[in-house]
Amino acid sequence: MAAATTQVQQQQLQAVKQVQQAAAVVKPRDPFWLGGAASCAAAFVSHPFDLAKVRLQTTQGVSKQGMIGTMINVARHEGFFALYTGLSASLLRQGTYSTVRFGTYDLLKEKFGPKDGSRIPVSTMLLCGVLAGCVGGGFGNPADVVNIRMVNDGKLPKEQQRHYKHAFDGLFRIVKEEGPAQLMRGLGPNMNRAILMTSSQLVSYDGFKRQLLATPYFKDNLATHFASSLLAGLVATTVCAPLDVLKTRIMNSSGSNTSSTQMFFHIVKSEGPAALFKGWLPAFLRLGPHTIVTFIVLEQLKVIVHQKK
Repeated sequence: MAAATTQVQQQQLQAVKQVQQAAAVVKPRDPFWLGGAASCAAAFVSHPFDLAKVRLQTTQGVSKQGMIGTMINVARHEGFFALYTGLSASLLRQGTYSTVRFGTYDLLKEKFGPKDGSRIPVSTMLLCGVLAGCVGGGFGNPADVVNIRMVNDGKLPKEQQRHYKHAFDGLFRIVKEEGPAQLMRGLGPNMNRAILMTSSQLVSYDGFKRQLLATPYFKDNLATHFASSLLAGLVATTVCAPLDVLKTRIMNSSGSNTSSTQMFFHIVKSEGPAALFKGWLPAFLRLGPHTIVTFIVLEQLKVIVHQKK
């Protein structure tokens, strides 16, 4: 009797293994560019919020204006389309930074993940997120420098405004007027932020989606994608807030290079620790919709791309 039970269990385990192996073979690889395309689509929604976030983060002391107040003030004094100042740089940033981090994350998951179709351990996903964020942050740094300068330009005194016409004009002028090294300004905090962003946003999305699908209440549909991306945006905003402030302050400055450590102690000493979370609400209201649109578009692109194969 015991031998028969053991034989049945072995047959069941073998059947499960065969299904997992078949799933691993059948599952197609996502194109490398997919995440970047989805992030570019999301940039059209989130850019005005990104502009407000940068303006608040570069304000010394306590700002009396919130995100909505900042956006209204920009529209009133600079015109409605000023809310989309720097959009070309934002698209260039997403086309480099997000394309590389999403694509690298998927490649690393495939490389280091189980080959039998079983779930990827969270520790492995975190490692993939760290490595992908590091590479993506480096690739996206030049466009990020231009983006921050363009969205903050209208806030500066007229004699200090740079008036970059578009992203490539900004890249060219920075190289010509300040030297190529300035395109790597803030690389340290930017790469650290990219590591935290990728390992929190992408990994938490995968984790939340996995947990929701494990319940009887969710299916692999729009509602699940929305809920998972909303929660991922909340996690990513909180984790990345301090480094986001450091990165913004360093990239917006000119002249001698300031290290992230120097900027950290300067902010804490002159403005207090709470200043490291300055602009958290606009950051979430920017990153929340951006994350939601990114993953919803990404999931739809996956369906479209794999249907054609």
